[in-house]
Amino acid sequence: MGFFRRTEKEQPVKELKAMVSGRVLPLTEVADPVFSSKSLGDGIAIRPCEEVVTAPADGEISVVAETKHAVGMVLKNGAELLLHIGLDTVSLEGKGFQMLVKQGKKVKQGDPLLRFDKAWIEAQGHATDCILVVTNTEEFPDLQMISGMEAVQKETVICTF
Repeated sequence: MGFFRRTEKEQPVKELKAMVSGRVLPLTEVADPVFSSKSLGDGIAIRPCEEVVTAPADGEISVVAETKHAVGMVLKNGAELLLHIGLDTVSLEGKGFQMLVKQGKKVKQGDPLLRFDKAWIEAQGHATDCILVVTNTEEFPDLQMISGMEAVQKETVICTF
């Protein structure tokens, strides 16, 4: 009957872990009005000290940007995430980025999603803030973003549902 066994589907997503190590900032401090105004949803930004972005929770890759600077995920609880690397990095047309997943791939928390060349992107005049936005924020009234600390990739909780 399975009284003591929980299947993976029964375990709801309760938190998101840092997708990269670095300083966690509230979304309102991002130097881009589209993100800082929260017009895409609530989130956080991390000033990275690493160059690989990992999955903040278990989910499925829903979108892979042609320019390799962003990836979308849908979590088991229905949360839709946008992970965006840098500011105005779409103009780099994929240079400095390497996508490590494809659309439709199921990923586990901590799986690598994309790699970026931090020094090169910054040398082109772009910030490398790694932004996470829950694009369907309105469906999660208890959503809380956590910022103002140094995050350790795959360990530090940056969001709770």
